[in-house]
Amino acid sequence: MSRHFADIAYTPSVRAEQVARHGEDLSQGHGSPDPRLGPREATFIAERDTAFLGTVNADGWPHVQHRGGPPGFLRVLDAYTLAFADLGGNRQFVSVGNLHDNDRAALMLLDAAHRRRLKILGHMRVLEAPAVARGALPPDVPAAFLPALQALAHTPRAERVLLMRIAAFDWNCSQHITPRWSEQELAALGVSLPARP
Repeated sequence: MSRHFADIAYTPSVRAEQVARHGEDLSQGHGSPDPRLGPREATFIAERDTAFLGTVNADGWPHVQHRGGPPGFLRVLDAYTLAFADLGGNRQFVSVGNLHDNDRAALMLLDAAHRRRLKILGHMRVLEAPAVARGALPPDVPAAFLPALQALAHTPRAERVLLMRIAAFDWNCSQHITPRWSEQELAALGVSLPARP
């Protein structure tokens, strides 16, 4: 457990459960308190085609939603920031509405084939895609991000760009991940699937 993740995730109630069930408080974590993404995290993020986005509404209820696209749909902008295009979907706007009330969000990224999982916590902003496409960014968003954000804003069906400032991340235990492969991963292994009906 990384120290920056433990500092956020291990509340007094969590630590009390750790002590009661396993006899130790794991809140110290390991490594740096700095949630800087390294090359390992940046590469893993760039290779993903699926993410699960968790938000919390004003009444405290959690909501988890799938986000996806071709590998690279998640963009690491710097060691503390990532972004992705938010595409038009079911028109419910639950995640976006929740983010207006509470900017805290979680991403769960999974590589089932290799049984790897990365959890990311951070503060997420909703930027409207048409404004970003025109080059209009809030004054506190670095101008250096503009080319990547504009590319995301021009993604087909992009309605918004979600920008996450990373507060913590942690590589999660792989013991209960069932290996699964995408069609592309199977094709790379020389395995073809039967035609769909």
